Amino acid sequence: MTTAPIFEPPSLGPLLAAKEIVVFCGSGGVGKTSVAAASALGAACRLGGKVLVLTIDPAKRLANALGLEGIGNTERRVPDDLLRAVGLEPRGELYAAMLDTKSSWDELILRHAPDDVTAYRILENRLYTNLTSRFVQSHAYIAMERLYEIHATGKYDLIIIDTPPTRNALEFLEAPARMAEFFGGRLLRWLTMPYRMGGKRGARVLNLASRPFYQVADRILGSQFLHDIAEFFLNFQSMYDGFVERAESVERLLHDRRTTFAVVTTLEAAPLREAEIFCQELRNRDFHLGALVLNKTLPEYLRGRDGAQAAARLVADPKPVAEGLTSLGGALTDSVHTARVLRTVGESFENFAVVAKREAELRGDLGHGPEVLIDVPGLEADIHDLGGLAAIGEHLFR
Repeated sequence: MTTAPIFEPPSLGPLLAAKEIVVFCGSGGVGKTSVAAASALGAACRLGGKVLVLTIDPAKRLANALGLEGIGNTERRVPDDLLRAVGLEPRGELYAAMLDTKSSWDELILRHAPDDVTAYRILENRLYTNLTSRFVQSHAYIAMERLYEIHATGKYDLIIIDTPPTRNALEFLEAPARMAEFFGGRLLRWLTMPYRMGGKRGARVLNLASRPFYQVADRILGSQFLHDIAEFFLNFQSMYDGFVERAESVERLLHDRRTTFAVVTTLEAAPLREAEIFCQELRNRDFHLGALVLNKTLPEYLRGRDGAQAAARLVADPKPVAEGLTSLGGALTDSVHTARVLRTVGESFENFAVVAKREAELRGDLGHGPEVLIDVPGLEADIHDLGGLAAIGEHLFR
């Protein structure tokens, strides 16, 4: 006699237990930050070990949800008392941090500059703050640096990264190559050429080859500004080799078997399409796609036959049910009003059932998915505390 296999609903547990780094990605508004934090919370409570959730999303929802004030570049432990207050019993330790771009860049410069004089020339240059706070690749690049640095300490058994929305998540992957391209690009070579070559030869090159360019640049930007640019990038390029070497190390880490990616989306058309594109990008770049989390989905009972039949009866003729309810006494004394409410309930159910059916069709069209495909139904309240994260975790760790 053969025994039918027992169906086990998908869970993030085995995936997180097998990895050291999980990078959560997704478009804006899909609940990615909450899912990432709930995954870290669930791992700390169910799997044990030291778990860190690091957000590089500028939004500060994570700190609020974890009950921490002033969360920043330094990892902070979430007190066990806060976890027990929402009915959780931690087997491990949960830590949280939020990337501080400026502080991380300062630490990077001090660590990799060839000497203190060069480091402080960079830090005191008036272009430095603008570059590190506004340059499109700056935030993504330093996030990768921070990830590599934390992982290299060996302090944590699991690091969960909450990235910015999808377009920025791609920048997160592309940042090393883009930074190398920028610092080795033609524009910066032109700007710094006279200062790199120096002396009469530099002046001759400036006069013969690039005088028109520098005349225009001087008129628009000013000679002092050009000098500041050149000085800054000449100092910065002294760390170029170190940047490239570290970026290659980070690239290897992201491709390592210890690292996986989890994409979060809803089943709405636009974010789902973005998620599909991003999943394909991960495959094209040979990154490990471990999980796809379908967040804020409608519950399965909306697709059930019994519910559909009951809703149809309420829409067609709610009077018998309304009269039965009013006969019970209590607050329901007006059968006409009760019938109107019941018809509205039935119509709402049918409308949601149409959306739920469409969601099921979209889910079926996902084709070859990742190792784990998980549905997290929409919760009644916004996620703003540990209790809400724990509720999400119940669906992630079934």
